[in-house]
Amino acid sequence: MPNSSTWRIVRSASRRMAAACGLALVAGTLHAGDAPANSCDGGAAFPVGLVAEQPATGRFVKTDRGYMVPYQAKIPGTDATFEMVPVPGGTFRIGSPAGEIDRNDDEGPQFTVRVEPFWMGKCEVTWGQYLPYKETYDLWVELSASKDHPQIAKSFDDVDAVTTPTPLWEPSFNYAHGEDPRLPAATITQFAAKQYTKWLSGLTGEVYRLPTEAEWEYACRAGTTTVWHFGEDPKLLDEYAWYDGNSGEKTHLVGQKKPNPWGLHDMHGNVMEWVLDQYDAESYARFDGKEVAALDAVRWPDKWGPRILRGGSYYGLANELRSAARFQSVSDSEWSSKDPNAPPHSAWWYDNEETLEVGFRIIRPLDPPKADQRARFWDPDFEDLYRILKARFEAKGGGLLKANKRLAEAMRAAAENRTKD
Repeated sequence: MPNSSTWRIVRSASRRMAAACGLALVAGTLHAGDAPANSCDGGAAFPVGLVAEQPATGRFVKTDRGYMVPYQAKIPGTDATFEMVPVPGGTFRIGSPAGEIDRNDDEGPQFTVRVEPFWMGKCEVTWGQYLPYKETYDLWVELSASKDHPQIAKSFDDVDAVTTPTPLWEPSFNYAHGEDPRLPAATITQFAAKQYTKWLSGLTGEVYRLPTEAEWEYACRAGTTTVWHFGEDPKLLDEYAWYDGNSGEKTHLVGQKKPNPWGLHDMHGNVMEWVLDQYDAESYARFDGKEVAALDAVRWPDKWGPRILRGGSYYGLANELRSAARFQSVSDSEWSSKDPNAPPHSAWWYDNEETLEVGFRIIRPLDPPKADQRARFWDPDFEDLYRILKARFEAKGGGLLKANKRLAEAMRAAAENRTKD
């Protein structure tokens, strides 16, 4: 472990590197002995969340390129922060055994999944973290007023572009449980969640995305094989989850309940969480008796729905919060039945009471996908959605911004100008 003077030098260099990359480390997250160095370009220095030496304290995951550690980062161009915790690689049996109480048929047959290491959001994405992305629509309007601003995407097919969420038409619904920035963001479509991860990736230079269904269950179980990650006794749910029995029928601030063994909060309850997969009741049967990689196990969407949500919600019964429980979305039109902007309905927001239970959580793979493979994690995933979104933007029904570090500069400048005004 380096001495204190060495650590001060390393920490100072680390923070300068992080600032240059557009990813600000928050004081107190990394501890003496971690000796981190941060890089956005994959050079000789360590990326954020990786350190050279085994930490003296705290959770870490050993890999062949260093030690993965928890980190807290600021979203560039904003004051919002988020926390990520390391999840080790390994194998597990997805689904539930035939004898599990309250088991559903779509939770089997179990098969073995091989998972690569990743960092996962310590908590569900909050309003405080999501609102800067929501406000990119206002930013798009501002930048559009200036001629040929470099952050305005010229084509819907611009590979760096992110879509800007249209304004809420009924905020009293979306914020029905309050506007505290520590509440989980809800009523978010899967497409909006995916675009949020693309936006965050462009700002930070690191690759963030939604987890696959297998990655989510693996992280939730955290090495356990019990009904819930804390065991078999439903009486313990009050200690770990917001659900039908204690929530008062509303969401609660993230991170208030005990975490699972890997340091993840609210994996059971609070809001259901989007994963990448399309729902298929028979999807597990494809791999019966096999061992497959997590990305090979994905049922990649090719139509509107249904899509998969995991974890149960504040409104869920105890059995609906089981680690293996699977939920399916209904059609977007049904979850957006009150939206006056129809057809088509918003691609970013829902307005059905059931969707107050719908949120998401992000991951960052240790091995990020190559540039030409990232679109499937972020962009429209079937032709009808692509056509509808493209037509909407051509009719000026939304904005497109280039997601890179210059966007963070534009966000910061716009915020400063608004303050002056």
